Amino acid sequence: MRGQIGRLCLFERARSIFQNILSMDAIVIKVMKFSQRLVDADRASLFLVDSKNKQLYARIWDVGVHNSDDSADMDEKFNIDANVSTLKEIRFPLGSGIAGQVAITGEVVNITDAYCDPRFNRNIDQLTGYHTKSILCMPIFIRDEVIGVVQMVNKHSGKFTKEDEEAFEMFAVYCGLALHNSQLYDKIANSEQKYRVALDILSYHNTCTEDEVEQFSKQGKPNIIPGIDEYYFDVFSLDDFEKARHAIYMFKDLFGAIKFNNNSLIRFTLTVKKNYRRIPYHNWTHGFSVANSVFCIIKHSPNLFTTNEALAMYVGSLCHDLDHRGKNNKFMLETESPLAAIYSTSTMEHHHFNQTVTILQQKGHNIFSKLTSSEYKQVLDNVKHCILATDLAMFFLNKTTLDELVTEDQFSWSNHEHRLLLKALTMTGSDLSASAKPWDIQMKTVQVIFEEFYEQGDAERASGRIPNSMMDRRQPDQQAASQVGFLTGICIPCYSLLYRLIPTTKPLLEQCEANLKRWIEINEDVVKRKEEQLREDKEQILQREEEDIVSESSGGGGENNDSKEYSTAKIKVSGSREKKINQEDIDKVARKDNITNPTNTSGEISAGGGDDLEDNSDKSSQNKQNYEHSTLTKNC
Repeated sequence: MRGQIGRLCLFERARSIFQNILSMDAIVIKVMKFSQRLVDADRASLFLVDSKNKQLYARIWDVGVHNSDDSADMDEKFNIDANVSTLKEIRFPLGSGIAGQVAITGEVVNITDAYCDPRFNRNIDQLTGYHTKSILCMPIFIRDEVIGVVQMVNKHSGKFTKEDEEAFEMFAVYCGLALHNSQLYDKIANSEQKYRVALDILSYHNTCTEDEVEQFSKQGKPNIIPGIDEYYFDVFSLDDFEKARHAIYMFKDLFGAIKFNNNSLIRFTLTVKKNYRRIPYHNWTHGFSVANSVFCIIKHSPNLFTTNEALAMYVGSLCHDLDHRGKNNKFMLETESPLAAIYSTSTMEHHHFNQTVTILQQKGHNIFSKLTSSEYKQVLDNVKHCILATDLAMFFLNKTTLDELVTEDQFSWSNHEHRLLLKALTMTGSDLSASAKPWDIQMKTVQVIFEEFYEQGDAERASGRIPNSMMDRRQPDQQAASQVGFLTGICIPCYSLLYRLIPTTKPLLEQCEANLKRWIEINEDVVKRKEEQLREDKEQILQREEEDIVSESSGGGGENNDSKEYSTAKIKVSGSREKKINQEDIDKVARKDNITNPTNTSGEISAGGGDDLEDNSDKSSQNKQNYEHSTLTKNC
């Protein structure tokens, strides 16, 4: 019965340790206090193992506990005397002294008379005036490794018994877990402080300065470039600073200036500009271009969206690719990027939204500060929805649903879910608007898009993977085929559906169709050049084969009849070899040169030439259906 009561008391004390995960110092005091109480010792010390430096150390040691009223709370019924070093820790090598030996061996040491044990250091008693008699020293394990040593001194009622050892050995298991958890707690707390410091540094360097805000304010209203409210506006005509000024102009033109603090709007815009990386395509120019397209859609259909919906769409479009690294979601997952570990789906889009929120939280950057709490939540939810909608993986799901609603005449402007689908489609159309710009702007954009693709392809090749043809700078002839597939499989369906819902977006569809015709023509020229090269290669192969036959027979001499027979044989052999070349060597050359079927709208590479090109034309519709599953859809 006494043993059961003792175990219940032990478990109660262990539970008390785990009630609150505290700092290491607090856990150490609790462990020493309960350990001392458990074995009725006069003093207690706890030393932790520093494996890296092969030392034992303690900041709190030589704890003495005086029992007070037993009716008091367990955490408050001890008066604790302890030596607490706030300046310097006690440290000594593993293996030194009794505690050091226990740390090495992992075995319990129970000493009846300390002065008779050569491992005992009498100097401490001489310095403190304390007289040590009995010692119980116990290792604390976690995962079979000693992480600490508890040393009990002077049992009040004689010597430490075997029962004391067994009771404390049970308690030591809980001590180990508590200390381990406390170490993790300290590491997390330390990491959090480091995170705050890093965030503070990042905030300083990634936000605009007050000098920039003041300089910007002095510039006044920009000289608005004509056509900024037209779908075909050339974003390359503005430098980065002018883009920021025009971004603010578009914001004020849509929403006015009364409800928004001007300096906050300037800070927000300049900081957004600063947080776009200097990469070929997904940069500040692209962010501004998408915002300009949203601006045009809202301006051309002024009462289509509510003010807060339009506000979320415009801010979301301006910020939709913040801190883009020039790599797509698939690359992030395959390379086990930290971002992919945080966001398993729509990796970069979630990051873009979080960057937007981070900027809004900076001092003087909250452009939504004058909104009510309900409006703020509504707008922020819509911003997130709009940014996530720029993941093309989401487009196909939205398109299927919207197609059915429109075809069956079930789309309702008063239906909240239907409006969300339309906003998502509008964001996709704006994100792809480079494909619906006049040809000269389209070509400029395609050049930077492919440069960014090639940089990802280079990174993939460097890591031992083979990039697809669109991202392989060794296959520049695939650009036209990729564009044909992309415009046919994604852009045209997007703008066709958008036009049915928002008729004022017709210019986007018309220009995209015109660009598609140009890309088809370019791709056909590429295929023709490939076919011509293939024929030349074939003729060279045939010529080499005939020369080899002549060379093999030239050493035989012979009469004229023999020559005639040889000529006849040569023709037969040549014909046979030609047939073999048509079936094998031509395919080999075609595979090497990657001849692309101009009717292959998926942008995939055809593996054959000649008749194979015609055969592949029958597969074009199937390729088009399969395009939704192509990795091409994840890169624009």
